[in-house]
Amino acid sequence: MCLGIPGRVQAMLNRTPLERSALVNFGGICKEVNLAYVPEARVGDYVIVHVGFAISRVHEQEADRIFRYLEQIGELGDLE
Repeated sequence: MCLGIPGRVQAMLNRTPLERSALVNFGGICKEVNLAYVPEARVGDYVIVHVGFAISRVHEQEADRIFRYLEQIGELGDLE
């Protein structure tokens, strides 16, 4: 099964003019994520990430709900 994981944009990492990326925090685990599909994302926003790409923005409450569910089913270990 493929999951989109919510994370909070911590910092923008615009490495080149054509590559828009950010450091995204997934409950304490930070990863670099491509923001090409969500150009409106800003620091502090929550995004859903799938295979290294942010695919949509979500409200903080929705991100918290998804994280609680992933903890219950034991899927957060894959982030490390």
